Amino acid sequence: MALTGRTALLAALGSIPVGVLAPSWAGILAVNAPLSLAILCDYALAAPVRTLRFTRSGDTTVRLGDSAEVGLTVTNPAARPLRAQLRDAWPPSSWTPGTEQPASRHRLTIPAGERRRVTTVLHPTRRGDRHAEQITVRSYGPLGLAARQGRHRVPWSVRVLPPFTSRKHLPSRLARLRELDGRTSALTRGQGTEFDSLRDYVPGDDTRSIDWRATARGSSVAVRTWRPERDRHILLVLDTGRTSAGRVGDVPRLDASMDAALLLTALGTRAGDRLGLLAYDRRIRARVQSRSARDALPAMVEALAALEPELVETDARGIIAAILGNTPRRSLVVLFTSLDAAVVEEGLLPVLPQLTQRHSVLVASVADPRVEQMSAERGSVQAVYGAAAAARTQAERRRMAEQLQRQGVIVVDANPEELAPAVADAYLALKAAGRL
Repeated sequence: MALTGRTALLAALGSIPVGVLAPSWAGILAVNAPLSLAILCDYALAAPVRTLRFTRSGDTTVRLGDSAEVGLTVTNPAARPLRAQLRDAWPPSSWTPGTEQPASRHRLTIPAGERRRVTTVLHPTRRGDRHAEQITVRSYGPLGLAARQGRHRVPWSVRVLPPFTSRKHLPSRLARLRELDGRTSALTRGQGTEFDSLRDYVPGDDTRSIDWRATARGSSVAVRTWRPERDRHILLVLDTGRTSAGRVGDVPRLDASMDAALLLTALGTRAGDRLGLLAYDRRIRARVQSRSARDALPAMVEALAALEPELVETDARGIIAAILGNTPRRSLVVLFTSLDAAVVEEGLLPVLPQLTQRHSVLVASVADPRVEQMSAERGSVQAVYGAAAAARTQAERRRMAEQLQRQGVIVVDANPEELAPAVADAYLALKAAGRL
């Protein structure tokens, strides 16, 4: 049983004349006995809670930053009308702070034998799966003095997908891809390394593209046209160790790497390449086998949705062995990791030759824009010390990048907002040069 504020108010109002006119046990009994009887009658007349039936419907996936609507249908099979307050409990990260109480509570009035539907609007603040906790129903009597209360479990799950904010860069990179493929009217000819077709020579064509055998057989000068490489294999590797948990701005480094991986997946599938995914720290956390254009991006999004950083040191030998085990043929390996000295010198460099001998390697790292801001500050003694520390950090990252480049690795080191387009540009440059 649950008592309401109305009951407390009536008890307080009744105690005032008793305390003034008849301060005795008899006066207290004269007030509280009728009130207690009214409470019991009100409780008895409240609709039962245990017999209620619930069904859920609505969204099962939502992108981070968007809203999801989950419907709940409540059926009242009892012979009495239901006047109730319902709380649909979800994890705290299902709403922005301060909005949980109004979003999760609903008032219901359901006549006997009927049903009503309420909608809970979720606005998740983190990726991953959000599971409905339980439903708490408080059924009030007609007088509003007492209520029956009960709990029900009605399972439902909403998967919060990565936001993919870098998709705004996709149209411009697709335009550059079409330019490489020679499918747009541009001043530059389509470039690539795979033979496409023959056509008649026009002034301005590179004379090295003339096919002399075809020219000898025909009546006009013929030139070869080329297209970018297709059906190449690209493996995206996410380092999910402790360095990926560090926050840069408002997001973890891992989330910025995911965003870049999704943009590269969308671009690579449009270019006709096959993409796979591997997330690793000391074991494989997520894996997507090499996929075709139709289902690569949805598979990547599903695999990344529930992925979280692990507070452990990444096993460099293990990650190289996992890459080699998942890529039997020559591929472009895009490794999203940190450029910290401990990660590169002690972990990656000793085992990197095993990878560069068989594959093309691109290392992408998330830089902290705050370090660049600190390096330019000179307003106080503390700022000068901070600038010196920031300059040392930048020099260390450049040194790590140079060591990787000497091993034949392409390095992309950019801020979270710039990482995704920078990785896409590096991919397009490799495709144009025929190095995939």
